[in-house]
Amino acid sequence: MNIEQFRDYCLNKKKVTEHFPFDKDTLVFKVCNKMFALVSLKKWEEGNAFINLKCEPDYAQELRAEYDSVKPGYHMHKQQWNSVYIHTGELSLKLITSLIDHSYDMVIKGLPKKLRDQLE
Repeated sequence: MNIEQFRDYCLNKKKVTEHFPFDKDTLVFKVCNKMFALVSLKKWEEGNAFINLKCEPDYAQELRAEYDSVKPGYHMHKQQWNSVYIHTGELSLKLITSLIDHSYDMVIKGLPKKLRDQLE
């Protein structure tokens, strides 16, 4: 997965917007103004591509135990966020997109019912 594929995949989801709220380097994807994915463009360009994704805490632990390419979220809440390293080649495209979907779904589940209903 390259950066454009990642960006397109995120933006094709309902109600997703992209932002640079922290600096000019950190690209953030939000659904209904809540973050579900973020990436350092500089690190990606340097060959150290990883995506921070929200994750259910038990599943996050399982992923970290199974894959060297899944680590506690860099500069994030370590229980609920993973850093998913793309550049290693360990993770399939199917798994990466599944983890993006999981993060998006986790954020949606936490939204008020009124906002969730707008996504249907």
